[in-house]
Amino acid sequence: MLTQVLDRIRRLLGRRTPAPTPTSTPASAPERDGAARASAPTPVFTADFGSTRQWVAGRSWAYPNGGPTNSGDNKLDYLVPDASFSRSGTFRATRRPDGKWNAGLLTTEGSEEGFMVRTGDVLESRVRLPVERGAWPAIWTWLDGDNEIDVFEYHPDNPDLLELSNHVKGASHYHRDPAVGPGRWVDLKVEFGSGSVVWWVNGKQVFADRRGVGRRWRAYLIVNLSVCAGRYHPAPDRAVSEMSYEVAYLRVIRP
Repeated sequence: MLTQVLDRIRRLLGRRTPAPTPTSTPASAPERDGAARASAPTPVFTADFGSTRQWVAGRSWAYPNGGPTNSGDNKLDYLVPDASFSRSGTFRATRRPDGKWNAGLLTTEGSEEGFMVRTGDVLESRVRLPVERGAWPAIWTWLDGDNEIDVFEYHPDNPDLLELSNHVKGASHYHRDPAVGPGRWVDLKVEFGSGSVVWWVNGKQVFADRRGVGRRWRAYLIVNLSVCAGRYHPAPDRAVSEMSYEVAYLRVIRP
């Protein structure tokens, strides 16, 4: 009898489900974070405004004959290659005796690297807006007389307004924002989409033009400080002899 009981216990023990084979343990939080960082898009262009390989100073074919003036666009600019007007990331303009203004401009057109933004690229920048009336800062694109997208334009006489424009497909938006104003820092982001160019200001999407740039669009970058001549916006006050705006960074991401 005892032998039968023992045999029954052995049979029951033999039917237990075997322990599961260990599988690989989930990645720890630091490993997951590291993987996310590794998969994040890397900028294809990070502006070094002091680099003569990336940028040409004081000349642009967006101006007649490459500059130095562009009075037809109601600008008082006289473009200068002087490094103190743009190479530090602070774009300056100073009054000249002839009524024009020496002004800073940088473009990737004609540079050794010749960088171009393309359809699908995302541009990010942080700028500090100018204070002086008549200042006309901008980040924009250009190629062969066209392909212009204005990442932003600003005029201190409209203190809370940024002008966002797609001149390729004819769309624009006046963005009013209490966080925008003379002397303030503004974060900008633009996606140059095939079917829609999309703008963000201070992390918030503010305009999607639903026009886009098309599948094969490309263009050079321009960063500059122009000076208004008075037709569209007031010219500088007579007492003002210098103005500036800052670009803390500018980068382009290609997803």
